[in-house]
Amino acid sequence: MRQQAIIAGAVLVAAACSSGDTEGGPLTPPPASTTATSGPGAPKDVATGLSVPWGVAFLPGGDALVTERDSARLKRVTPQGKVTTLGKVPGVVAESEGGLLGVAVSPAFAQDRLVYLHFTAGDDNRVVRFRYEDGPGKLQPIVTGIPKGANHNGGRLAFGPDKLLYIATGEVYRTELAQDRGSLGGKILRVTPDGSPAPGNPFGSRVWSYGHRNVQGLAWDDGGRMYATEFGQDRLDEINHIEKGRNYGWPKVEGAGGKPEFTDPLLTWSTDQASPSGLAYAAGSLWAVGLRGRRLWQVPLDAQGKAGRPVAHFEGRYGRLRTAVRTPDGKALWITTSNHDGRGEPKPGDDRILVLPLS
Repeated sequence: MRQQAIIAGAVLVAAACSSGDTEGGPLTPPPASTTATSGPGAPKDVATGLSVPWGVAFLPGGDALVTERDSARLKRVTPQGKVTTLGKVPGVVAESEGGLLGVAVSPAFAQDRLVYLHFTAGDDNRVVRFRYEDGPGKLQPIVTGIPKGANHNGGRLAFGPDKLLYIATGEVYRTELAQDRGSLGGKILRVTPDGSPAPGNPFGSRVWSYGHRNVQGLAWDDGGRMYATEFGQDRLDEINHIEKGRNYGWPKVEGAGGKPEFTDPLLTWSTDQASPSGLAYAAGSLWAVGLRGRRLWQVPLDAQGKAGRPVAHFEGRYGRLRTAVRTPDGKALWITTSNHDGRGEPKPGDDRILVLPLS
């Protein structure tokens, strides 16, 4: 199992998030197992002067909704760079890694006009929804009671190909929650648009997978396979291929454990080279952005979802990178920086959204 993990991805040996990033040796690359994939084009600014942009979700027509973690503001950003504040989300308690986090747009937005938010409140992390015309002041909670903490709040939201809502949560440094299937912490949840446990879930609850430390990136490839980023602790960050009911090992295992009861990662890095948050799939590759790693990782996938040789782009050029999303036409990525989050060194114009064309 350990050898399979090395071949499947990039296993790196180095320091951990304890040396600088709680969200977060030489490369041992696998043989090139996928068709060569070209990298992104030159980045350009879409918007600047933002404050810790955390979540990005596109509306029909190409504009995007963007959350700011610490300010609790929800903004609309056009591809031409016009930024409009839609309102401040009530009830958000921003502390350390908590605040206004993920955002998702209903797959049936043209009919229902619903927008979903994941945020840290006074007593919990929660998912709410609202009608776009009503603005973020009229919220309907649909999932409450997700454990909250200063760190490891998860926070990503995404609708999958099945049009069900997936919610990434963290174990908020209570590591035992990750293996407790009765807790919503340290999980990937799968719910209906009204927040109920989705039909076909493995345990009759909202839980889809468990044994996670802190998931902040979700993506699906062209074959419908699901992937998630995972912050490691002392050794290895991960990308996992997520499957129904699987146990991904935390806190029993960090990286590959080679034990039949746990699912080994598709890919691992040392924590200084990644601390991966957002994840997107486009143009035949997974694209994972690094906070502590301060780079964009491209991971080519073949038709069976096997990972090829990872390639790093823009190392150190833009600082901490938080979110990666594919544009609706599939021809570009939007990437956000996170240099005002208390762990970066902001440059003029930070924080920003960048657009990267894909060939």
